[in-house]
Formats: sequence, C-alpha cells, structure tokens
Amino acid sequence: MFTRLSVNINKFATLRNSRGGNNPDVIKAAIDAQRFGADGITVHPRPDERHIRYADVKAIKHIVTTEFNIEGNCREKKFVDLVLEVNPVQVTLVPDEEGQLTSDHGWNTVAQKNYLKAIIPVFQKQGIRVSIFVDPDIKMVEGAAETGTDRIELYTESFASLFAQNEKEKAVAPYVAAAEKAKELGLGINAGHDLDLHNLKYFKTHIPLLEEVSIGHALISDALYLGFENAIQIYKRQLT
Repeated sequence: MFTRLSVNINKFATLRNSRGGNNPDVIKAAIDAQRFGADGITVHPRPDERHIRYADVKAIKHIVTTEFNIEGNCREKKFVDLVLEVNPVQVTLVPDEEGQLTSDHGWNTVAQKNYLKAIIPVFQKQGIRVSIFVDPDIKMVEGAAETGTDRIELYTESFASLFAQNEKEKAVAPYVAAAEKAKELGLGINAGHDLDLHNLKYFKTHIPLLEEVSIGHALISDALYLGFENAIQIYKRQLT
C-alpha cells in the first residue's frame, strides 16, 4: 500500500515565534513542502499559539493542494470551531491536556467512548475524515471502532523508544497486532510521533497497510543538515 507522508510544519512556526516577524514564513514552508514531494500538510494548533497560530491555519488552507490534516484537542471549543471553519480533509483528535508540551498518549476509547461518539460526527457531517490518536492496545482499537471514527493514528513513541534500544521485534509487535485488528474492524491506519530516518522503514515494512504518517520534529531537524527538499525525499523513500 502507498503510504502518504504528511509533513508537520509546527517547528517552522516555533522558530518564527522565537524571534518575531515572519521568518521563516510558515505559508511558504507549506507550499515548499508540497513542491518538494510531501503528500500532505499537518498542523497542530494549541490554545497558547506557541507555534502554529489559528491565523496560520486559516491561511494555509488556501495553499494546500495535497491533503490538509489538523491535529488537536477537540475538548477545546476554539479548536472545534477552527476545524469546522477551515474544513480540512482530515482532523486528528488528540487528548492533550492544557499546557502539554507534546502529545504523549492516546484516547482511552473505552472510558471516553460516549464523548468520542458525540464529537466525531460533528466533523464527519461536514465531510471531514476523522482520525483519533490511540495507543497500540487491542482494547483501545476495538473501542475506537465503536466510536465511529474513520481512522486511528497509532501513537508510536513506545515503538521509537524500544527501537532505539535495539528491541526491534518487541517494539513493533503490539503495533502489528493493533494494525491487524484495525483492518479487521474496517479502520484506516495512520501513525505518528518520534518516527524518523532510523526507524521509519522498519515500521512501514511491518505495517504494510499503513495509510499515512505525520512527521514533523525529526524531519525538520534532519532538514537543518540535509536541506528541506532532500529530507522530504529521503523520508518518502523510507515508505516505499
């Protein structure tokens, strides 16, 4: 299966905001990412706008020619309103807490099933594909299927951590099981968090039905050394 690479451009906004002004230009970053081969653009706005701002999201919408994926905490009304206004191809629902540095866990799709069953149709009714962040746990995948979501995004931090310790088979095993269960239940499969040039090929090889990966921090860090276009092309080669 062809796996799409969606480039998360949050780090461009982090750098811009650290100095003020508009350098680097996040709109140009989104345009260039697509020109260099990205299959989609991902942003993850947060309430404090410490990187991507809500105004950025609205502006980026007009230049995306691939797929636009907006990640965020749907328990924030401002986020829900933004997504409905921008109308991206996909929204990825993440259970962030206020002030959280980065996403670090998936939804408890059993305990939070009723909430998810209520919020997911809000986006689907507008034609927006919904993906929800989940840990590689069979029960969480089964719970996700009951929420009515279109896809799950497997949270890959634990995979990356064990992979770095050379525990490759142990690292990927729960993801293989979760992916197989997702496909059995008719769910699309995305993945993201700490995927990089060291582990992405291995992950893709073992999760052949992977539809999309969203990568930001590692890819942008590599781009500092390799160049933005070259980094995107190298990441795409890991997915073939």
